[in-house]
Amino acid sequence: MIRKIVLVLILIPLAVLIVALAVANRELVAVSFDPFSRTEPAFVLRVPLYALVFLLVIAGVIIGGVASWLRQSRRRQVARAREAELRAARGEIDRLRRELAARETAAAPPLALRPPAA
Repeated sequence: MIRKIVLVLILIPLAVLIVALAVANRELVAVSFDPFSRTEPAFVLRVPLYALVFLLVIAGVIIGGVASWLRQSRRRQVARAREAELRAARGEIDRLRRELAARETAAAPPLALRPPAA
């Protein structure tokens, strides 16, 4: 149910906006990374404006994701250490419970059988 709501309220209007952007910005733009010559650059790439916008947005999302992942590396490292510590503690608890159960069965006095009442 929530997926349908998300689809209708967010994804469909977003798709309409993307299509409108692509239709409205079909003209070619020149992309050059030559800072020394504006009139005759060494390499020019001509792409539709909407394709350039989409590529830059995708690149921004990827760069942001990598930056976020790198910033959280310390937290992941601490989480792994705590998880290992928790695993070790649980193992020790299980071992102590087994020892306690073994001691209780060994220390229990034998059952005394009484003769049947006459």
